[in-house]
Amino acid sequence: MKKFNMKNVTLATWVRTALLAVALLNQLLSILGINPLPFSDAMVEQFVTFMFTAVTAVIAFWKNQSFTKAAQSADEQMKMVKTKKKQGDYR
Repeated sequence: MKKFNMKNVTLATWVRTALLAVALLNQLLSILGINPLPFSDAMVEQFVTFMFTAVTAVIAFWKNQSFTKAAQSADEQMKMVKTKKKQGDYR
């Protein structure tokens, strides 16, 4: 049997493991007819809708939104510079 190396376990691994344990516990309690979370379906729906809107807003804000010809031309110039840098042709 292999030994577990607990020293090098990342935070992401611990978070995923904890979330899996919570999900499994929630599922078991739901099967047993116990409502483990004090949220109504409407509250969950509102939260999911809000999160979708918030994530979409952040992505739209973060990304470069080029509507003008000047901005689109600058985007093309930027792509050419990035391509040349990857190829080693740009200083």
